[in-house]
Amino acid sequence: MPVTLSILDLAPVAPGQTARESFEGSVQLARAAERLGYRRVWYAEHHNMATIASSATSVLIGYVAAHTSTIRLGAGGVMLPNHAPLTIAEQFGTLETLFPGRIDLGLGRAPGSDQVTMHAMRRDASSSDRFPQDVLELQGYLQGKSRVPGVQAVPGAGTNVPLYILGSSLFGAQLAAALGLPYAFASHFAPEALHAAIATYRQDFTPSEQLSAPYVMVGANVIAADDAEDAQKQFVTVRRARVRGMISRGPGTPNYTDAEIDAFLTTPNGRQIADMMKYTAVGTATQVREFLEEFADSTQADELIVAHHSQGIAERVRSAELTADAMLGADA
Repeated sequence: MPVTLSILDLAPVAPGQTARESFEGSVQLARAAERLGYRRVWYAEHHNMATIASSATSVLIGYVAAHTSTIRLGAGGVMLPNHAPLTIAEQFGTLETLFPGRIDLGLGRAPGSDQVTMHAMRRDASSSDRFPQDVLELQGYLQGKSRVPGVQAVPGAGTNVPLYILGSSLFGAQLAAALGLPYAFASHFAPEALHAAIATYRQDFTPSEQLSAPYVMVGANVIAADDAEDAQKQFVTVRRARVRGMISRGPGTPNYTDAEIDAFLTTPNGRQIADMMKYTAVGTATQVREFLEEFADSTQADELIVAHHSQGIAERVRSAELTADAMLGADA
């Protein structure tokens, strides 16, 4: 049976591009995903990052949903400690009301930003400690079983938007297992605890009203091209951009050249950042299929969610086409 395949879209803003152009690219990618047989497209909440435009995640989901017809769309994820659970219930209840049967809600507990930005969002250091309670409060609103007397999510109550727990450590795995929710591991940028986390999740899983058996999603980066050399060149560009973004936050940061980034990659800190992209498939459709099939086999994942990282939207769509052709037998 073909593996279930989905897309994580970071709404990247390439050099010289505007946020509006990034959003139009997200629409193009989602339409391609819909045509090619991907299960869903998710958008991640990040803040104060010049190269990522998906900060207002629910707004972007609504925009893409209005320009597509059938594909599921969701958050991968909303960083719940940044928000009141009632607000998220109302936002995603609204989306589900407008686009019934198409909306997912993945939840994470990280800030999706740096410490200064976290303060600017009025989030305190203890916010993440309330994450399990906030998930339950949010779930209650969406089920129409509010845990706060006298407060209902309007819209939202009774929409039963499906929840997913996102994580990159054993904490998220344990919480997803205890609540009986699907678990998505962020192996596309935090690979270290992947196998231990999904083993813990499966071992400790407790069935729930939403889910009767464990459901595991794992993330991978993909750069697929018609030519292997072209894919490798794209990967070098993407890796440099990733490293540059990681070390260039804050005012007064130098404008590092490609040569300086390449030199940094030879240092222990540089190799540590590069290792964040351990699970990255690069090459032709055949090479990408071989990598993803081995990855799926090693994790026994129910679903792969892939981030196509080519900088140009035409290249990202082509990567999505080649990957779907290789993994799903779609017509690219």
